[in-house]
Amino acid sequence: MKPSMKTYLPKQGELKRKTVLIDAQGKILGRLATRVATMLMGKDEVYYTPHMDCGDQVIVINAKEIRVTGRKEKEKIYQHYTGYPGGRRTYTFENLRERKPEYIIMEAVRRMLPKNRLGDKMLKHLRVYPGAEHRQAAQQPIPTEI
Repeated sequence: MKPSMKTYLPKQGELKRKTVLIDAQGKILGRLATRVATMLMGKDEVYYTPHMDCGDQVIVINAKEIRVTGRKEKEKIYQHYTGYPGGRRTYTFENLRERKPEYIIMEAVRRMLPKNRLGDKMLKHLRVYPGAEHRQAAQQPIPTEI
């Protein structure tokens, strides 16, 4: 009789989601975003399954103090299109950090997640705050060092 060599696939109800708190103060944007994306996908868990949302919930605080290397501070450009003719809007990293610092981290992480409905679902488990205060105290987040 052959031994059973079946791959274990966890059910959605069996997953144990943690809430992780990350302080972005003084961290480099790309390195932080890769760790956050890995946690959201669940790749750091033993039960990782590519077609399931099995990652943790992540809270990032102090997004205003994020750093980039080299000349990206002045030269990195973010852009979007409003939908109107001539409606392309461009913002530098420096400008965007003053206006919407949480957008910088959200965009970096979003681009590292799968480009499908599952990636959109994973991104909903990410909360980014510009300052040190956050509203997820009831979830008892576990402070994690990156």
